[in-house]
Amino acid sequence: MKSYISKFFTGVALLSMTGLASCVGDLDQMPNDPNTITSGNFGSDPTAAMAAVMGKCYSSLALSGQGGPDGGSDISGLDGGTSNWSRVIFMLNEFTTDEVSWIWPDVGVFDLCTSTWGTSNGNLFGAYGRLYTHISVCNDFLRGYRDGLYGSSAEGDQFAREARALRDLSYYYIIDFFGNATLAWDNMPYGEVPEQKTRAELFKIVTDDLEDVLTGFQDSGIYGRVGKDGVEALLCKFYLNAEVFTGTAMYDKCWSHAQNIISRHQGGGFQGSGLANDYLALFCRSNDMFAPGGSLKAQNEILWTIPFEYPYTESYGGTMFLVASSISASSMPTVLYGLNADWSCMHAREQFADKFNFTADGYSEDGRTYLWCTEKQGFKKANDEFSKFTSGYAAVKFTNCRADGNGVMPRQTYTNEEGVVFNWAGVPEVNGLPAQTENFTSSDFPIIRLADVYLMAAECSLRGAGDKATGLNYVNLVRNRAGVTAWADATFNLDNLLDERSRELYWENVRRTDLVRFGKFAGNTYNWAWKNNVREGAGIPEYMNLFPIPADIVATYGSSMKQNPGY
Repeated sequence: MKSYISKFFTGVALLSMTGLASCVGDLDQMPNDPNTITSGNFGSDPTAAMAAVMGKCYSSLALSGQGGPDGGSDISGLDGGTSNWSRVIFMLNEFTTDEVSWIWPDVGVFDLCTSTWGTSNGNLFGAYGRLYTHISVCNDFLRGYRDGLYGSSAEGDQFAREARALRDLSYYYIIDFFGNATLAWDNMPYGEVPEQKTRAELFKIVTDDLEDVLTGFQDSGIYGRVGKDGVEALLCKFYLNAEVFTGTAMYDKCWSHAQNIISRHQGGGFQGSGLANDYLALFCRSNDMFAPGGSLKAQNEILWTIPFEYPYTESYGGTMFLVASSISASSMPTVLYGLNADWSCMHAREQFADKFNFTADGYSEDGRTYLWCTEKQGFKKANDEFSKFTSGYAAVKFTNCRADGNGVMPRQTYTNEEGVVFNWAGVPEVNGLPAQTENFTSSDFPIIRLADVYLMAAECSLRGAGDKATGLNYVNLVRNRAGVTAWADATFNLDNLLDERSRELYWENVRRTDLVRFGKFAGNTYNWAWKNNVREGAGIPEYMNLFPIPADIVATYGSSMKQNPGY
């Protein structure tokens, strides 16, 4: 499976006629490589051209540009390492919440971690540019498809559906983060200035498009490409948040689509749910086995994935960012993580750690914390010192180690010279230490998992749009796999479900969205360490449920672009 996506990514070329966003400069130039596909040589092999441009639609989720992990970035204004697609989404959806804090004083990142961002925050500008650049790449493929540049084929029809789904994925985050934003669509000619739409208008346009894509979708079953489950799960995410996005609840639609996905997966995996048997393995180097086209079809939990495979996808975003930032050579035996990098810059906020019911000596029965470093390894739960790595638990979730062929990470322990015991998984010879580590990760990043679909359906059932007993069963499947006590009906409520979503889906780019939907992001209802740059946390205004449209974007568009209220 990995070999397919490696070839797919290395064959990527972008048309020189691409009409990208104004923040993009490097890709407006004619390519010098004679092997690069241009408008002039398209006709010589339209099938290869189609695959290459489609490859850019996919690779834009994993790579920042055409020139390695931090070179030739597709956007300007933010370095290539920081501006990776999944990394900018993580910064906005996780740094701004109770789950995680980035302790380095990076410009603009501190503002996200302390709820003090404004219209000139460079990371907001980078996220806006990255998302719209991806949208533009997908639109460019669709223009070529519509204009007949690739010829006519069933494969081309399917690629077009996938390009629309990929575009709609980026629009999900545009709508979530920025609300009222511009509509850039494939039926717009090059050079036309996109018109700003309301959040509700964008929601309607994009969900209508996704519903149409789903109707005619033919699952390729090929690793690295989006399948029917991924498309339908994205619709679930839209409808789950419809009340926030449009003012009208659509939990019934979320429930209905979730049932379709769940029914296609039942019968295998954990307790016949289709979930993977081992939670830890979902975030390891061999997690491609759980993705569409992977080797463990009965445990096909990762519905949509971003593939990473060193040396083909060298990136300072994706899982490289998640593994390296959460480990420290001065505090942990980093060689056990299979990676030649330790950034020592991201730890858990104490309110998040509290959700796992750790004991005073740093033990939790929740299997999702198996790899964490706590008091047992010299860390403290309290975030008293903002810039100290051990002032907060090391919430290790992703690794660059392998599971076995059955999708299980072997549980082991490692004792260092000081007698400190580390829980570990996936290392064949712990005390001898692994013989090889890599400079970049080969672990894939899950965009949407089946566990999220189960929890979305459970939430819908609590909001009156599904059977509550069935919803409770869905939650208990997730909890049973984690090794924690199943809930009774009296425990099954929205507040507890929000905490369960945090425990199961942490670091998977859902937390801020969830807190906003539950009314616990802005205001004083729920605070966490360093919220509003106060040690114990303090409320923020309700308008901060949306990020501002970056000041540079507003300035570029002038009076036709309205800023979000409050900024």
